Amino acid sequence: MISRLAAQIAPSSTLVITAKANELKSQGVDVIGFGAGEPDFDTPEYIKKAAIDAIMQGFTKYTPAAGTVSLRKAIATKLQNDNNVHYSPEQIVVNNGAKHSLVNAFMAILNPEDEVIIPAPYWLSYPEMVKIAGGKPVFINTQRGNDFKLQPEELEAAINDQTKALVINSPSNPTGVVYTRKELEVLAHIAVKHNIWIISDEIYEYLVYGEAKHTCIASLSEEIYKHTITINGLSKSHSMTGWRIGYLAAPIEVAKAAANIQSHATSNPNSIAQKAAEAAILTENDFVSQMVREFANRRDYMYGRLTQIKGLDTIKPQGAFYCFIDVAKLYGKVYNDQVIASAADFADFILEAESVALVPCADFGTPDCIRLSYAISQESIAKGLDRIESFIKKLQ
Repeated sequence: MISRLAAQIAPSSTLVITAKANELKSQGVDVIGFGAGEPDFDTPEYIKKAAIDAIMQGFTKYTPAAGTVSLRKAIATKLQNDNNVHYSPEQIVVNNGAKHSLVNAFMAILNPEDEVIIPAPYWLSYPEMVKIAGGKPVFINTQRGNDFKLQPEELEAAINDQTKALVINSPSNPTGVVYTRKELEVLAHIAVKHNIWIISDEIYEYLVYGEAKHTCIASLSEEIYKHTITINGLSKSHSMTGWRIGYLAAPIEVAKAAANIQSHATSNPNSIAQKAAEAAILTENDFVSQMVREFANRRDYMYGRLTQIKGLDTIKPQGAFYCFIDVAKLYGKVYNDQVIASAADFADFILEAESVALVPCADFGTPDCIRLSYAISQESIAKGLDRIESFIKKLQ
């Protein structure tokens, strides 16, 4: 028998679609996959070289559990220069990816049954991470009319004596929305008033477009800083998803607790990847700006096409690399004698009919929506959108 904890952790429904898509690909089918959660750019050469040099120099042993001092100093410098927020190296813990940073953060602050407020739509792993740490996820269903942004009155209504933390993800996966500085200030002051933690997931911070600007929540005021745990990493900014380097920056007592937890769980992050991350942070390079320009072009193309397809309600993304689409207007339509009754149905049917793999968002707290990633080539985006449009036109 598995544990009660393991039994309550939900598997990702997106894996079902991914498995079906991979099966079709193995059969030689030309599948267009819109599920990508990682940049389709290679890791820059100067980062690879730093890793190779680390190997050749024998940097292959244990490091401090919280990460090398030199990397934590580099992260502290980055946070000061890019985000206008001061953290000492002792307040920073380097982890095995930002996912691991989040898990460590939740484990450091949650007691059994502590509640964590998660605005929906949300990244599907947040609730399961809270459960792993013994907490209880509490969802707030944000509204399309507010661009799926959490409103102050919604937050106030959800807070009670059991509330321990609020999760904010800006830029957002899956919606692509970016909170303004003023919006974040209002929400953060509510958190401070009720003495709850803000878990600020800023992994997509550099991927913003047009007039949108990223704001680091911890930079807003001294009191907000004291209530914030900042989560970030190198996966999205430097196309280093497989290198597994993330970090948290927090008040010293949280950082020490997270480092202690990590010391028993994993010892330390990968030594070689830490050297690569240090090079990524400290080396001036236009890789990120080039990537952002390309994503902006793809975003404009994808969003423009989606708004022309009848039956789809698409919010314009300001950041990350996803388009978030409500397909409820297609409910009741028929494909091959099967009625579309959910976004999951739509995803199943279009994969079968047009070999297009996309992400239904029930696991993101929005069962009427799908997510399309534009972290794939422009050619694939165009081909996939052609197939989506063709499929919808043929529905009865």
